[in-house]
Amino acid sequence: MPFLELTLRCTETTQPRYENALDDVGALAVTMLDADADTSNERAILEPGVGETPLWNELTLSALFPADTNALALLAALEAFDPGLDWTHASFRAVQDEDWERAWLDQFQPMQFGQRTWIVPWNHDLPEAAQAADAAIVRLDPGLAFGSGTHPTTALCLRWLDQLSADGELAGKTVLDFGCGSGILALAALKLGAAAAVGVDNDPQALIATHDNGERNGVHIAAYLPEDEPVATYPVVVANILASALDALAELLAARVAAGGRIALSGILHGQEDELLQRYAAWFDQLEATQDGDWMRITGVRRA
Repeated sequence: MPFLELTLRCTETTQPRYENALDDVGALAVTMLDADADTSNERAILEPGVGETPLWNELTLSALFPADTNALALLAALEAFDPGLDWTHASFRAVQDEDWERAWLDQFQPMQFGQRTWIVPWNHDLPEAAQAADAAIVRLDPGLAFGSGTHPTTALCLRWLDQLSADGELAGKTVLDFGCGSGILALAALKLGAAAAVGVDNDPQALIATHDNGERNGVHIAAYLPEDEPVATYPVVVANILASALDALAELLAARVAAGGRIALSGILHGQEDELLQRYAAWFDQLEATQDGDWMRITGVRRA
């Protein structure tokens, strides 16, 4: 299946803003590579419009969109989202899905988060360190539905879940993964001892990926579009989406957390956390912001 690829050059300083804008207009995937390197050095990030902090000052940023996307309308939307960025040198071309997905999966290696949590490609042998009896192993083939663990926003959430498990705050509980993508956070919660997990995402592709990844890991995740989500409260809620969405959905997310329950919010650029801390203070105590590179995670405990 063909896709529309947008490519442009940017700097390490502007990269988070470009990726934030691309995510806001619906990028399916984003890759980065050193502007002076060949494609063998490409690092692909299959998360919606976000990527690892680059090691280089100047890099090439590429984003994948559905093939029927109107390029001019897309550029207009990007300029409206962040008028301070230069989109005039963006170029477009049609690509096939295997040009992105398979190349990325070839480079996807096992990763550890916290003490017990491991994210391992479905076709990769377990590293020796992941063979401990209490290791929580998630086998993943994210495809084009984002969430591989490679990005700090996901890593922050995985480490939080791992610590909840270590503190005895996860065993036997039901977890809501709001903006589930590939289902990686729901899967990790289940592997770490949660009794059940519910996923919510506005992308039907993400629901399919969550279901398929659940089957691959021998667990079940009930996944819903937002309009179909059953109204319920949960002792643990994690939402790895954009800061703008976390702000807009604050009342809804707060209503999903049971009294005394815990929440983790991610997808927040450094500098955006203060407004969200104030926003969520209406419902949560023990609010804390944790940083990983350019990205932040906010956690808190729901008041009764």
